[in-house]
Amino acid sequence: MRLKDVIALNIGFREDMTHEFKSDRKKLADQEIIDAVVAFANTDGGDLYLGVEDDGEITGLHKEHSDITRLAAFIANKTVPPVPARCEILDLEKPILKISVPRRTSITASSSGKMQRRRLKADGTPENVPMYPYEIAGRLSDLSLFDYSAQPVPDGDYQDLDPVERERLRQIIRKYRGEPALLELDNEELDKALQMVVQVDKKLVPTYTGLLLIGKAERLKTLMPTAETAIQVLEGTDIRVNESFFLPILSAFEKITEYVAAWNHEEEMEEGLFRVSIPDFDKRAFREALVNAFCHRDYSMLGRVRVEINSEGMLISNPGGFIEGINADNLLDAEPHGRNPVLADALKRIGLAERTGRGIDRIYEGSLLYGRLLPDYSQSTGTSVRLFIPRGLPDKAFVRMISEEQQRLGHPLPIYALLVLNTLKQMHQAALREISEALKRDESRIKIVVETLVESGLVEAIGNGRGRNYMLSPKAYGRENTAAYIRQKGIDELRYEELVLELARKQKSIKRADVIALLHVSPAKAFRILQRLVKNQKLTLQGKGAGAYYTLEV
Repeated sequence: MRLKDVIALNIGFREDMTHEFKSDRKKLADQEIIDAVVAFANTDGGDLYLGVEDDGEITGLHKEHSDITRLAAFIANKTVPPVPARCEILDLEKPILKISVPRRTSITASSSGKMQRRRLKADGTPENVPMYPYEIAGRLSDLSLFDYSAQPVPDGDYQDLDPVERERLRQIIRKYRGEPALLELDNEELDKALQMVVQVDKKLVPTYTGLLLIGKAERLKTLMPTAETAIQVLEGTDIRVNESFFLPILSAFEKITEYVAAWNHEEEMEEGLFRVSIPDFDKRAFREALVNAFCHRDYSMLGRVRVEINSEGMLISNPGGFIEGINADNLLDAEPHGRNPVLADALKRIGLAERTGRGIDRIYEGSLLYGRLLPDYSQSTGTSVRLFIPRGLPDKAFVRMISEEQQRLGHPLPIYALLVLNTLKQMHQAALREISEALKRDESRIKIVVETLVESGLVEAIGNGRGRNYMLSPKAYGRENTAAYIRQKGIDELRYEELVLELARKQKSIKRADVIALLHVSPAKAFRILQRLVKNQKLTLQGKGAGAYYTLEV
């Protein structure tokens, strides 16, 4: 008996939210295939593998599933709207069928009316579960096809809106310079202008936006049990503040802002005739982050907007993941659109939210201006958005450089200019490709930003062509750190040669690829370093072309 007959073949990866295995030994029932396809379509799309067991063992495809054209047509006929699944037979030791289901922009059901979705179980493995009617609104909201905040509140009454909260709204318009015309409207006109009410059967009924903004607290808790807010402040393991409440957004916003102000330490730095205030958390960034949590949360899900302050930073989380097309990597580039457009529009018009819809820029700017680590969305999931804003000592020389440049220009630096400066601050010296990779952005776009910063004198270019590197100018190091700048610029070349020679001594020989991996430099720069060492008779070139390598000079 051959060894491969004894060892079971395995597909090499596990089931997750976008991969599912189904045994086809006894011919998988047609309805199970349709259920799996519908579940993928109602989540994030994915691949269904027929002929693979739950543990990944490949057991092969049933012969009646070998007609992929017929199967693709069957799937389209049994789903509403039709799902254009792509079927492909993978010719392994035993053939299996891969059914690729695209991400859909609508709710999908089987032709019999059955709707399913995928989720993770407690042990981290995926499963398909029914999609209930109350979940449909949330899914449509994720797809930007339904505005929950614009809907009239069932059993709601115009008297559920609080006159005290309406006056708070007017005060916010004055404080944050919202639309002045709103202040000239009477109460009913104001409510209609901000879409806080709609007319139903000849009477005014509050929308969810109205209830969320100026609703009476007791009615909010009764009619919207998902509208909960929490604030926690920790010092080490000691809990200093731990409060949860049902309040309309404007009242909750002011309450949380007061708590944060009490724990937001500030120091001042002199800049010429001016004083620059440096807080632990930038006030505008915090405001935009909190507003985003309120207006982008999924109000059809149980949960709460939560703010936590601890020694490491601030965490702001809300129920509801990123909407379709948005993720942690494209936040700065994605077209502004939200889960609750009417609520977001009202918050912009009263001045509480960034009017351009680019509040995310403010959130990043709040860290970049002080030379701190970037805001972090990496802990966000499909059911929640989690923003972590790190604490950290400000880089005063960096703050001074940005402040002086913005005073010279007469306007703030663009967000990508700040990102490039921050990247060079972290990397010290980098090629254009390395900066683009660090920012996960197109190289041609970053090149324009970098060269503009070179022209402005904030960044220095070292070398030419493909070996061109960039570093911050002396302005970023400050007068007291001029030596650090000189070290960074001048000693790197000597340090590079020493590191290359040390690696050559340990390995007995060295290739250009070794230098690239060791120093994180471009191939052209690695070649120049090696050529210089050969010229100085410290290394000897052995061989030619792809097989060339270098040894220590004897």
